[in-house]
Order: sequence, then structure tokens, then C-alpha cells
Amino acid sequence: MWTYYPELLATPVPRYTSYPTAADFGDLPGDAYREALESAHGDVSLYLHIPFCEQICFYCGCNTGRANRQHRLASYLDALHAEIAAVGALLPSDARVRRISFGGGSPNAIAPAEMLRLFDAVASHFDLDTPVLSTELDPRTMSQDWADGIKQAGFDRASLGVQTFASHCQEAIGRVQDEDLIVRSVDWLREAGVTSINFDLMYGLPGQSENDLLDSLQRTRALGADRVALFGYAHVPHIVPRQRAIDASDLPGQEERFTMAALGYRYLVTHGYTPVGFDHFAKPGGDPLASAALAGTLRRNFQGFTDDRAQNLIGLGASAISSFPGLLAQNEKNSGRYRMRASQGLLCADRGIHRSAEDRYRASVIEGLLCEGRARIGARLMTEVRGALLPFLERGLASLDEDRLTIQPDGLPYARTIAALFDSYRSISTRQFSSAV
Repeated sequence: MWTYYPELLATPVPRYTSYPTAADFGDLPGDAYREALESAHGDVSLYLHIPFCEQICFYCGCNTGRANRQHRLASYLDALHAEIAAVGALLPSDARVRRISFGGGSPNAIAPAEMLRLFDAVASHFDLDTPVLSTELDPRTMSQDWADGIKQAGFDRASLGVQTFASHCQEAIGRVQDEDLIVRSVDWLREAGVTSINFDLMYGLPGQSENDLLDSLQRTRALGADRVALFGYAHVPHIVPRQRAIDASDLPGQEERFTMAALGYRYLVTHGYTPVGFDHFAKPGGDPLASAALAGTLRRNFQGFTDDRAQNLIGLGASAISSFPGLLAQNEKNSGRYRMRASQGLLCADRGIHRSAEDRYRASVIEGLLCEGRARIGARLMTEVRGALLPFLERGLASLDEDRLTIQPDGLPYARTIAALFDSYRSISTRQFSSAV
């Protein structure tokens, strides 16, 4: 289905959940974040970050730590409540929260009663407009009490960190969970009224074969996942020290990863799923993500592909990122320093970047290429990238019709690499990113 051109995938590139990317953030000046909050009119989405897990996986690059110190966990939640109050007080009167997402880490590392308290705090300090509620979950620590809490709050969507069903791969990445845990979690969520369940799966794991991946895909489909996110494992131990526990010599090579990505795409699109970009899939017939992909209204934010049209996304919690039309802002990453700032009633965003008109233009091009597979390119920008774009055009991976650049079906695995050609920051960044496939 796809042709492997190793030279076109040789350079690691960002995932482009924002542009500019978090790698380009610097210190935020003065009251930039406060001013952005005070100007956040209309629809607003909230993201609450819970940077704790009961068990830490070797592969994980998330900002998370063990939830085994109750005092630290309690003080973090107190700080999060304080930040919710501080941020809510600054929003304009016409701001309406239409989406609330819990992520981590693992939100179910905290007690379900604490999750409900957070939801009540959000309801007290923000104006809610029948928001869509979603959460990430670790099947290993899922419980009936958590399912009851999800039902009480009225969650619509949940994402399960499955990664793989192959036991030898689970052991290699420090995430051992048998299929019964997944089945039980799905049953609880369905009984709780969750209508959209996503499975996070991975390829390129240590010791993983094509048959291992195919087996995981078949089990995912049999368990009725409404959405699937199929990510390539990014082995960057120089950035994520816990990955040093993984034997790099046991990782599949680049061509094997490419073959796995193609296998996953082919299997899912031929078994009832609509492709959403390159590595996400959703069942058609009512799923908003599939509908957005088909209608050309798909977007990309810090949570990946989304049907969320809100221009303002506010991140709450340590390391959480907020996105406004003219500003990207990230909270203090260190949990201790975050707790100190928030408990004093201070705003916690200390890094970020102002988005210039040029940034926003390039962001629209990158988002268009990743979400719709096409974008209009102005003459000046086309002159800048034409030479680098030529290898993709010559191989039929992309086409150019006057000012419209289109990624062809065979070019899907190269989408991030093509998008990176329009990134003006990459020429000055020394940060190492993950493989495009």
C-alpha cells in the first residue's frame, strides 16, 4: 500500500499538536497569560492534568510520578483546586465551557470522590454549557467505584491505555495487564453510559512482531473500541530517562516500524474504521471525530486530533498547556513548584510563546496538511519550501495544483515530514524529536 523511502523519514519531526511546538517555548513575559485569560471570549475547553500513576511504565514520556505518597497527592489536588478558582475568576462573563478533559498520568490514580470534587469545583468557578466530558484511564487501576463516579459525573468519552495485548511486549515496557482487565474496564464504562471508548495502541515496541500487532488490532475490534489511536513508540532515553530500562537492541528497525504502521492502517480501514489523519481511527455513523474527518472540520490540539472547534483551550495542573489564538502557555512543570505557586493564588503558566501572524499562518498550513491532507500555500512560502518539497512531488507522495498542496494516499506516512517543511523553528532547534513513523 505504501512505499518505504528511508531517506524521507531520516529526520525526526514533531507531532505538531501545536505550532509553534512546546520545544520552542521560552519564558513568558509579564501578564501575557493573564491577558489571554481575560480575553478568552466564547467557547472554552478545559484540560485537567493529573500527573500521577499507581505504576510507572518504562516507555512513558508523560509528566507523571508515583501516586504512593498521599501527602504529596493531597497537596497537589489542593493546589489544583486553587488554580481552578484563580483562573475561573479571570475569564470574561461570556466564556462558556463546552468540554472538560481529564488526563495524565492516570486520572484514576486519584480516588473517584476526588475526581467528583474537581468536577464540582470547575462547575463552581466556570460557566458550563452542557460540556462533553472525557477522561484517560489506566485499566490496571480501574474499579467499579471509578465507573460509578464516571456515571455520576456524566462522562461521555474515555480513553484506555491498552498499548498492546502481547504479554512479552507488556513485560518489556513495564505495563503488564491481561485481557480480562481490559474487558472488565470496557464493560464498566459501557454500563456507566460512556458512548465513546478509545484504545491507545502502539507499534515499534521491543520484541513486537507484525503478528503481535495484528492480534492486538483484532482484539481491539472484537472489544468494540469506538476509536483507536495507533502510535509509534518514540525511544528517546536522553529525554525520558525511564526508557533506559528498555533494551534498545530489541526494538524493531525503521522499515519494520513502517510496515507495522501500514499494517495497522490497512487493517482498521478495511474493518469498519474511518481514518482520522495518519494514526487515528474512528467508527463512522455518528462518532464526532469520524464525522469531522469526513466533513473537513477536523482540528489538532494538545490532545491530538479533535472535533473541538473552541479557539481557547485552558490547561490546569502541573505542565498543562493552554492555547489561545495569540499565545501558547505552559504551567510550571515541577510538581513542587507548581503546588507552591498555585497555593499562593498565583497563575502557574511560566513558559510559552506569543503566536505572530506568521506563526498562525504556518500553523494553519500544518494543521490543514495533517487534518485534511491539503492546504493552500502562498507564493512566498512556496518559494521557501519548493526545493525541499520536490522529492515528495517526484515520488507521487504529494501533488501541487497551483497554490494547493495535497498529500496523496501513498504519502500519508510522510504527512508529518511534509508538514515540518513549513516549520520555521526547525532550522534553529536542536531538540531531538521522534521518528515520523
